[in-house]
Amino acid sequence: MKQQWRTLHQGITKLNFSQSNLHGKHNYDSVKYGSKFLIHCNTLIAVNGRHGKINEAETIFTNMPIKNTASWTAMLTTYTQNRQIKNARKVFDEMPQRTTVSYNAMISAYIRNGCNVGKAYELFSVLAERNLVSYAAMITGFVKAGKFHMAEELYHEAPLEFRDPACSNALINGYLKMGEVNEALRVFENMVERDVVSWSAMVDGLCRDGRVAAARDLFDKMPERNVVSWSAMIDGYMGKGFFQEGFCLFMDMRREGLVEVNSTTVTIMFKACGNCGRMPEGMQMHGLVSCMGFEFDNVLSNSVITMYSMLGCTDMANKVFCTVSNKDIVTWNSLISGYIHNNEVDSAYGIFERMPEKDLISWTAMITGFTKSGRVKNAVELFNMLPEKDDFVWTAIISGFVNNKEYEEALHWYARMIWEGCRPNPLTISSVLAASAALVALNEGLQIHTCILKMNLEHNLSIQNSLISFYSKSGNVIDAYRIFLDVIEPNVISYNSIINGFAQNGFGNKALSMYKKMQSEGHEPNHVTFLAVLSACTHAGLVEEGWNLFNTMKSRYGIEPEADHYACIVDLLGRAGLLDEAIDLIRSMPFKFHSGVWGAILGASQTHLRLDLAKLAAHHINELEPKNATPYVVLSNLYSAAGKKIDGDLVRITKNLKGIKKSPGCSWITMKDKVHLFLAGDQSHGNIEEIKATILTMYREMQWLLFQQDILGYTWCKTTLLLHTLLNLSMNPCNEINGLRVESWSKLNTVSVTLTFVITKVQLVKMRFGKEVDEDFIHIESFSRKTSRSEINNMEDITRFCNLYVDLDFQCRVLTLENIIELEAANATPYTQNLKGIKKNPGCYWITVKDKVHQFLAGDQSHGDIEEVKATLLTMDKEMQIFFPIFCTA
Repeated sequence: MKQQWRTLHQGITKLNFSQSNLHGKHNYDSVKYGSKFLIHCNTLIAVNGRHGKINEAETIFTNMPIKNTASWTAMLTTYTQNRQIKNARKVFDEMPQRTTVSYNAMISAYIRNGCNVGKAYELFSVLAERNLVSYAAMITGFVKAGKFHMAEELYHEAPLEFRDPACSNALINGYLKMGEVNEALRVFENMVERDVVSWSAMVDGLCRDGRVAAARDLFDKMPERNVVSWSAMIDGYMGKGFFQEGFCLFMDMRREGLVEVNSTTVTIMFKACGNCGRMPEGMQMHGLVSCMGFEFDNVLSNSVITMYSMLGCTDMANKVFCTVSNKDIVTWNSLISGYIHNNEVDSAYGIFERMPEKDLISWTAMITGFTKSGRVKNAVELFNMLPEKDDFVWTAIISGFVNNKEYEEALHWYARMIWEGCRPNPLTISSVLAASAALVALNEGLQIHTCILKMNLEHNLSIQNSLISFYSKSGNVIDAYRIFLDVIEPNVISYNSIINGFAQNGFGNKALSMYKKMQSEGHEPNHVTFLAVLSACTHAGLVEEGWNLFNTMKSRYGIEPEADHYACIVDLLGRAGLLDEAIDLIRSMPFKFHSGVWGAILGASQTHLRLDLAKLAAHHINELEPKNATPYVVLSNLYSAAGKKIDGDLVRITKNLKGIKKSPGCSWITMKDKVHLFLAGDQSHGNIEEIKATILTMYREMQWLLFQQDILGYTWCKTTLLLHTLLNLSMNPCNEINGLRVESWSKLNTVSVTLTFVITKVQLVKMRFGKEVDEDFIHIESFSRKTSRSEINNMEDITRFCNLYVDLDFQCRVLTLENIIELEAANATPYTQNLKGIKKNPGCYWITVKDKVHQFLAGDQSHGDIEEVKATLLTMDKEMQIFFPIFCTA
């Protein structure tokens, strides 16, 4: 009999490791015939439970004539291992005797499956004899549930012999997973006894937090290291771009020989070689791994394929791919992504068609590849072939339209995505916001913003950054700034977006102040940051600040200025009249001449009437962009301005003989779901006479406000100033202001249509200063003088100039009757009037609605519908907040 059970026990043990069905049948037969040896039955239950054979385990447990505590615990563990918590709790409740082991099993089950920390703590509270496992499991549960204060309390309640290292490690890992590195470090430093797990977890946490130097200090102090600590430190170096340090550390790991390199470490090295563009080291790693006897499983092979693809060696990637015997879907996708990364779309599609099975990642990669190469039609065809689509596939096709500047199509496909019931992700939202910003489609953008609020994504950082960019490009820098203030932890992209928004809308000093705030918060600027700040300095005329920033790029931050940065600084010098200095800077550029740089010189030459430099700039632009009509037009105008009309005509004739045509300016606006499109010089719109009449009417009604500035903290700026300029343009058939030709008829009509639809609702618009504007404030008289000097080049300059009147805290509102009374009272200089007995005639204003004239006098509130008027004006306040950015940008 002993020999018989020894054989059975050996069979059970063998089953535990080999999962042999033959042994399983033999063991089941033994139970079926009523074996009374509990140890073997309990082992059978445990073995079947570990292999997921719940029915077999239940059969054994049910047929056992006698059960002990170990039997109940084995069945309980079987259910918990297979996530059948209800059945596990049922067994737990039916147990005649419960031990610490059974309590721990049930507590751990609640923690692992859904983190039901409440029920877990109920069991923990009634557990009399708690051990190390009990405290560690419960602390882990509290940490996973985010209840760190309760985890800390329980940690301090635990006996000292249980606290270190297991409970401390649980607390450390919990803090690190939540990103609370400093809290984890505090627990680590207070530990009396640390093991290699404690040290490795802390090194990895510091590396993930970007504190590589602190991690290295800790790493050097470790009494012993395992492969996890080595890999964490190497990955920390590689993640921060310190390739040489990481590579040397890997070689030290091999030289010491105390810890064997595993596949995780090697995968980190392959990824780093690819990301950092280190071809020699990558090939060295490939050969080294082969010599070390590593069996190239799919994970390692995929890493090598990805590495060679990142290095641009698709041939080598393909060779490695061909050597993989058992290719999985990740292997196929790795090669497809590699070809797409190197713009070899046709090769990628060839691999795609050969795939035995395709998943959504394969389809998404291929769609992205087609859109990346500009083949949007192929991407759409592939998209329509896809049987099932998730949010990532939709995002790929929508982003493709945006990247190819097909913004209307992007919005159309987004609407189709919503209609088909697919929930957009943050990347989708960012793409459609970019499309809305490019089209200045404010209504669509506002609808998307509403969807963001409904989906509770308003605090997603990437979406907040996209909203900042959208509102800035739409001219509504106030809402952009409000969203920026709501960002809990702004990153470099957040600061770049708001700085660029201020720069685009003429708030040069605000852009500089945000740049300084960015530095004080510890964020390092990048190429995009400096481009935005230099642009702000250019439009604000801050020559000294711009020049200092340009020099700071390389000296302080090690950033080499690119062509766009040179174009900005050249434009800055040119606008300030320092054209000779700008030419010297161009000649010192470390790379070939850029059309944008010479374009800046050309524009400055036109402003300052430097015909010699205009000819030089036009010559270089013609070499770089032979089909560009701008240098011909500018040069012809300059010749005419210099009294050389014949030379100007010759330039235009030359342009015509070469077949070069200037693209007409185009503007559009959507009103009541109808798009109104205007081209420069185009007067074919059906309501063109009504448009002109509207501008004339509004000009007459608002003319008396043009020079009323800074009254009781209010100023009349953007609307009146823009109307004054546009009126001159619309009434002048040559599109000239004080002798300056302005090609902006299309933008004029766009604003005019806007006014046509809004005039029946809004008669007066005011902008309120939240605080005094210092150097940004420029008087309207100075604008008139600037216009007479021909320094206003285009409508963008006019809009930027208008924006200088407005500080961050301004609010766009309708002027109520009370405000009219205050303005009139403030403007009457009451003390002088009273002494002289002079009475001021009250201001009079009227509007015709439904053939009825409504007249208002200053201070008069006798109108029969005065309360309704006030309520209407209050309601319009919110409408104007939405509408005004389009009004100003146009």
